[in-house]
Amino acid sequence: MNSEELTGIDSNLTTYGDPYFSRFIRRAFLASQGFDKEDLERPIIGIADTSSDYNTCHANMPQMVEAAKRGVLEAGGLPLVFPTISLNEILFHPTTMFYRNLLAMDTEEMIRAQPMDAVILLGGCDKTVPAQLMAAASANVPAVFCVTGAMRTGDWRGNRVGACTDCRRYYTSFRGGEISEPELEEVQQVLCSTPGTCMVMGSASTIACLTETLGLMLPGGASPTSGSGDRLRNVVASGRTAVELAHNPIRPRDILTRPAFDNALKVLVALGGSTNAIVHLMAIARRAGVSLTMDDLQTASDTIPLLVDCKPSGSVYMEDFHAGGGLPALLKVLEPVLDPTPINIQGQSVSERLNNVRPPGDWQTVIRTMEAPLGPTGSLTTLTGSLAPDGAIIKTSAASPELFEHEGPAIVFDSPEDAAKRLDDPSTGITADHVMVLRNAGPIGAGMPEAGSLPIPTGLALKGVKDMVRVSDARMSGTAYGTVVLHCAPEAAAGGPLALVRDGDLIRLSVSERRIDVIVSDEELAKRREGFVAPKLPNRGWARLYAEHVLQANEGADMDFLIASDE
Repeated sequence: MNSEELTGIDSNLTTYGDPYFSRFIRRAFLASQGFDKEDLERPIIGIADTSSDYNTCHANMPQMVEAAKRGVLEAGGLPLVFPTISLNEILFHPTTMFYRNLLAMDTEEMIRAQPMDAVILLGGCDKTVPAQLMAAASANVPAVFCVTGAMRTGDWRGNRVGACTDCRRYYTSFRGGEISEPELEEVQQVLCSTPGTCMVMGSASTIACLTETLGLMLPGGASPTSGSGDRLRNVVASGRTAVELAHNPIRPRDILTRPAFDNALKVLVALGGSTNAIVHLMAIARRAGVSLTMDDLQTASDTIPLLVDCKPSGSVYMEDFHAGGGLPALLKVLEPVLDPTPINIQGQSVSERLNNVRPPGDWQTVIRTMEAPLGPTGSLTTLTGSLAPDGAIIKTSAASPELFEHEGPAIVFDSPEDAAKRLDDPSTGITADHVMVLRNAGPIGAGMPEAGSLPIPTGLALKGVKDMVRVSDARMSGTAYGTVVLHCAPEAAAGGPLALVRDGDLIRLSVSERRIDVIVSDEELAKRREGFVAPKLPNRGWARLYAEHVLQANEGADMDFLIASDE
């Protein structure tokens, strides 16, 4: 038998020059773990374990691993668990976005290198699942996704609280003198009441919903809370489904089609989801050979209203979204505008998935209808203009309407570190009319950290200023809010227009015109460009490889050598 046709434990044989010897010695070593012939004749299901003591979002993952193994064994497969990098936003420097592509490479190579007929990818924290989706699209081995799920909410003095929109809200209140430092410390202890991902519609929850929409997760898997019975039952069922896929393969690229991505964009807008999601979706699509652009997002945004009342675009939390029916209920509301044909890992079309789903009842208010939405169309708005020729984005559903049309002088920060140093310095002279411009925080410049939602300067916060226009080539957390223009492309470090802005230049934001501009003549900008000096690249390791090969935000910020080719 040709070694490329081998399945199960005989797939992906180690190269010794003799495939029969490779099969013999593989079984010899597996015998040391107690595996016998009956074990090794079963379909092999790899289980990617991203648990880590550093990763509080994944603290319940050991339970999930055991649940996945149980489901695989029940269905007659052999589960083999393997580790990959574990990304956790809060304890990583400079940002997990810098390592998203590294995790994608790690996961893809582990899937390709080890014997497995299907893989279960366990993730949660917000860059983990996008990286795994990118890997799945590239490796194209049948894959099932499970997420850890969101935390449950806590309580502070009778107020329901949760990470991380409330983290920012209370921290802003502290900077504005509304609560004391001891009170802030009290809040700190209750914001994250259980392990899990942020319990608002931030990046992690948004990506979970989009993974279910795309069809790589079992229906209903996006919203159960971390550690709950609902969550663990979903994982067990996913283990059984992985064995079914081993027998009757449906591969990621069979699922990740253009209509599936179009549906995902509509769901993203209806959720009022994270701005990070569009960067990830473009990267995943390019891995699958699908061309997705900012214009595609805008098409969805122009037609789909805001339907989900979850922070930061709404008022409640993921556990409420789950109780209201979760993603299946939202898809049922959107069914008339979705493409009915894309299939999922069970081989079911969107229409078939929704046959037995009830519309969200009027007993709940989290998931609204198209006829009575929570907000208008345009929860996410793409921008272009002289500051972002290749595009930028603003989350209008979490911004201040009175700032949608604003013109003010720029105050420029050359890096996140520069902003941290000067933001609260009274001599900087920032007023509420200023537009804060952060540059050199894009993919090449800094790994694209969540630095775009610069805090309101303390002096202004103490005067009651709650929001200002901010513009950058950085990202912001999906849990953040404010009038923040993000992902300006090309970034400053690549010679984009942000690199040419000077203090005092007038910056004009127009959401109605979908533009972000610097009011400086082309001649003056050309003169300034003559003095542009590109930043020095790191000299070694991942940082060097990343800076040399990362694409811009409007292209998904993937590595240029990892997108799908015609080969």
